[in-house]
Amino acid sequence: MNESAPIRGGNVVPTNNLEAFWMPFSANRQFKEAPRMFIGAKDMHYTTADGRQVLDGTAGLWCVNAGHCRPKITEAIAKQAAELDYAPAFQMGHPKAFELASRLAALAPTGLDHVFFTNSGSESVETALKIALAYHRVKGEGARFRLIGRERGYHGVNFGGISVGGIVGNRKMFGTLLTGVDHMRHTHDPVRNPYSDGEAEHGVELAEDLSRIATLHDPSTIAAVIVEPVAGSTGVLPPPKGYLKRLREICDQHGILLIFDEVITGYGRMGAAFAADHFGVTPDIIVSAKGLSNGVIPMGAVFVRDTIYEAFMQGPEHMIEFAHGYTYSGNPIASAAALATLDTYREEGLFERAKALTPVWADAIQSLKGTRHVIDIRTTGLIGAVELEPIPGQPTKRAFSAFLKAYEKGLLIRTTGDIIALSPPLIISEDQIGEIVDTLKMVLNDVE
Repeated sequence: MNESAPIRGGNVVPTNNLEAFWMPFSANRQFKEAPRMFIGAKDMHYTTADGRQVLDGTAGLWCVNAGHCRPKITEAIAKQAAELDYAPAFQMGHPKAFELASRLAALAPTGLDHVFFTNSGSESVETALKIALAYHRVKGEGARFRLIGRERGYHGVNFGGISVGGIVGNRKMFGTLLTGVDHMRHTHDPVRNPYSDGEAEHGVELAEDLSRIATLHDPSTIAAVIVEPVAGSTGVLPPPKGYLKRLREICDQHGILLIFDEVITGYGRMGAAFAADHFGVTPDIIVSAKGLSNGVIPMGAVFVRDTIYEAFMQGPEHMIEFAHGYTYSGNPIASAAALATLDTYREEGLFERAKALTPVWADAIQSLKGTRHVIDIRTTGLIGAVELEPIPGQPTKRAFSAFLKAYEKGLLIRTTGDIIALSPPLIISEDQIGEIVDTLKMVLNDVE
């Protein structure tokens, strides 16, 4: 860790001292005192710098749905890098981006036949919000400028995303954010929905918050509503039964676009291509990323209804219809990775596998009820949350201690607040599900 770098001001600057990297969403000082380094990965496991195997209970960061270092994906990347490393997406194209868009459109719910490529979930959210605002303007309804999110919602970290998002810690340092944004109430209700599996029994009436907000602001001023079908990063909050359907009805009533943020739930996590399929509710726009390329190379995709796309295809044909995009939209290597990822999902039946494993997963995670510190559990698809009683006066500390203990015992988990979140790769075995539960029991009995 002491390699030398160029001389700066007469002093040798170390190149590998950990300090140069300002880590995202991390306790930087704690990490740099006791680093946790991965140096390899294969299928369901990471390899640490000291040679230990760590079971991946979080699919990396909700994204490695097909498991790590899958041959078809890595081979596709190497082949594409040697053939065409980069091509601009502005006024130019390459075949794989168009092939991928067609494959994705065929995978999406009926009617969402057009795809705009981005590089992340955050960029997908920004793109969706801009499409929604621009769509109403090109239709002659420019008065629709309001965007409605939900408390405890997570929609990435760009300004639009944190504005419609509802996680206080992600918003509090950044001023007034976007104007014209309002929020529905969240759906977390452990009193009425304790230890829930699948859709929560109670809470459909919370969808009426949208009607209340529409009445308050006048529905003709609202452009779009954005929700996660299953709120993930806030601690896994499945929707109440009938909730998403009711949001769809209210949006239809008032001409409001409904956006599903499926960055986490997309590409098999719910046992279907999208949560929209699982819940039987089709939005106007779907936001995706993460599992699209198996987390291997950054890529996102925004799906829109035909009517939205066609609304922009007006005016002189030589004019740009939508002034938005990214240097890396539809990047050739990312496109190759995504195509190989879709092939892997299909050839190995991973969406169907996730659906078949869902009851096994739910039974296993719910068996943690009664374990020390556990006050609630929520499961849906191949996602789980184990909520812990906070240490008085020290919020988040108990869950973070459990995270560190789990890592020591060979299990990667994710924590948000005092909630342990789980989302394993879809290739997980029943034995490995049991290993997750057994390890968590040991960890929770060990932490204070």
